[in-house]
Amino acid sequence: MADEITFDDFLKVDIRVGKITRAEPFPEARKPAIKLWVDFGEELGEKKSSAQITKHYSPEGLVGKQVMAVVNFPARQIGPVMSEVLVLGVSDADGGIVLLSPDLAVPLGGRMH
Repeated sequence: MADEITFDDFLKVDIRVGKITRAEPFPEARKPAIKLWVDFGEELGEKKSSAQITKHYSPEGLVGKQVMAVVNFPARQIGPVMSEVLVLGVSDADGGIVLLSPDLAVPLGGRMH
């Protein structure tokens, strides 16, 4: 378990729901990955990311999927892609990443709480 944090610490992490609008293979990445474009609605707009999710997902199967992402980390250069958000997932029993997403459709840009 990670170190204990306060509720105020938790509130500093801005986790929002977005919808994948575009996904492409990312052959330039060191580990197999997919480039993602995620729409977070009017307030935040569309953001780019890269995710090592090739075990369970294909680019064409991701378009339209709602996902959860941290939107207030600084942008990070990953090869030729500037990743603007961190799309969230959990490792399965074999180490493959399973994306976190709401189980019902919710408005884009909604904050996790």
